[in-house]
Amino acid sequence: MEFIDYYKVLSVDKSATQDDIKKAYRKLARKLHPDLNPNDKEAHKKFQQVNEANEVLSDPEKRKKYDQYGKDWQHAEQFEQARQSQQHGSGRETFTGDFSDSEFSDFFTSMFGNMGSGGYRQRQTKFRGEDYHAELQLNLTDIYKTHQQVLTINDKNIRITIPAGVENGQKIKIKGHGGPGINGGPNGDLYITFHLINNTKFRRDGNDLHTTVDLDLYTAVLGGEIVVDTLDGKVKLKVKPETQNGTKIKLKGKGFPVYKKESDFGDLVITFHIKIPTNLTDKQKELFDQLSKLSS
Repeated sequence: MEFIDYYKVLSVDKSATQDDIKKAYRKLARKLHPDLNPNDKEAHKKFQQVNEANEVLSDPEKRKKYDQYGKDWQHAEQFEQARQSQQHGSGRETFTGDFSDSEFSDFFTSMFGNMGSGGYRQRQTKFRGEDYHAELQLNLTDIYKTHQQVLTINDKNIRITIPAGVENGQKIKIKGHGGPGINGGPNGDLYITFHLINNTKFRRDGNDLHTTVDLDLYTAVLGGEIVVDTLDGKVKLKVKPETQNGTKIKLKGKGFPVYKKESDFGDLVITFHIKIPTNLTDKQKELFDQLSKLSS
């Protein structure tokens, strides 16, 4: 596996604080995001490296292993076990796998040297490939219905199904689409974290949606019928007479789809905001004055 200097990727020093790393990541992620560079493969590759670097360096435990073992940080525990075994054993340790001197993993060769050069052959250890991490940015309207999308990971196209109703920050695993295994070991997995942008006038709260609708004074007082927007179209709504400012009504099933249950929906909660009329004519003012006297 090619060594990637995560510190260099984020343009920070090895002494960088967690806050430094977070700031550097956010700056680069905004600059290199695929939405801003749709046809730039190099920017896309760098964006993946930035995400990978942040995944490791923002986690103190992973960062510690990376600082010590470099690209093989994910195999730190196996290395420690093997080193302890070598120190306390006969020096002729047996590892599971096929016999081979020439095909030792870079990991064990770099740590132990070629252990097969002492006149005997060693067995190789099979290691699982590293996990890949990516971030997928979607609009809220994109996840109103289940759909498929093609992602390009390391120049390889992967078709994934995105279920309706996923949450912001939710992470899904795609098995076997991470880094290749070492010495015949299984591939790692691909983890995708969803970053949702609300491109609607609705506020999402779980499976419910919230919005504010302006209501003219006359309809609020006398009642009537209005048309309101929902995510799947417009609906007619009856307004009761003498509706007060701040009144909330609930439209059942007009909210957001429940994750992996597309036939189930949350509700749409509407809050009425009554608009006071302005620029009244003399006649209108006279009528309001008469109403005022009648009410008193």
